Amino acid sequence: MRVHTVHRHITQTRRGMTLVEVLAVVVILGLIATTLLVGFSGTFGKARHELARSGIALLVGKVETYRIEKSDWPSNELGLAVLSAPHATPTTSYYVAADQLLDPWGRIYLYVAPGPEGHPFEVLSYGADGEPGGEGENADLSSANLRGKADQ
Repeated sequence: MRVHTVHRHITQTRRGMTLVEVLAVVVILGLIATTLLVGFSGTFGKARHELARSGIALLVGKVETYRIEKSDWPSNELGLAVLSAPHATPTTSYYVAADQLLDPWGRIYLYVAPGPEGHPFEVLSYGADGEPGGEGENADLSSANLRGKADQ
């Protein structure tokens, strides 16, 4: 009977994990989380660039509609603001909501008239860093060079 009691006591104490085992699990989970985070951050950057391209395309269409209705391009002074309140109403064909004038990084899309290379205008975003130039997530996106351009 005594042997059975000692065996039961040893079995009960072995059910928990040691501190070394817990630390090993935490380190492994941390490495997995870091690997996933690095992989997803690049995907999020590409997704924001695609959203910016879509936003630029929408605004280009609205600026062209404005040109048809007003027989002139928006001025540099008003820029893309002419597409939103108070310059336009929701029933206006070229109207866009104020939040659609913001790029995926929360900055207002820029409007330049005339645009580069003979384009009548340009709509652009300076990317994640908000500064001209850059590569990857910081690359500029412009209506003047988006058509047919492959993702970098």
